[in-house]
Amino acid sequence: EEPASVLTLGELIALVLDWRSRPTKLFIETKHPVRYGSLVEIKVLAELQRFGIATPASADHSRAVVMSFAATAVWRIRRAAPLLPTVLLGESSRYLGGSAATTVGATAVGPSVKTLREHPDLVDKAAAAGRATYCWTVDEPDDVRLCADLGVSWVATNHPGRTTAPLAS
Repeated sequence: EEPASVLTLGELIALVLDWRSRPTKLFIETKHPVRYGSLVEIKVLAELQRFGIATPASADHSRAVVMSFAATAVWRIRRAAPLLPTVLLGESSRYLGGSAATTVGATAVGPSVKTLREHPDLVDKAAAAGRATYCWTVDEPDDVRLCADLGVSWVATNHPGRTTAPLAS
């Protein structure tokens, strides 16, 4: 029996770009800390460059978004690809729509749904600072509606089919 192969980032990008029904945005999260340091972002950007999507005409027209809980990772991406949207994930997003996001140049903040429930003003604060909001992990119908009502730009979910149902009503 053939061993299962791992889908590479390059293969995933090719699948997303070949998707014909409508343009799809790819959200890539870099995980830190790793012993390879900045090599993670260098490799991600190289793959995006290989497919011609590392330097979009504008953030609105980008086919990829890079995110991380590590502020240094977001800063590396912004420095190397200034128009590529980036999300600073985690609690640091709470303190600003904000300063941590400003320091690293994140175009969006990424609070957990728990944090968003406790601090619903985050979306407006981020918008006032010119940032979008990405919320994770939004699985419950009430949380989906909360994100929609607050104007969250993007959500991460474990149940994409089920998550869209509350938005249709």
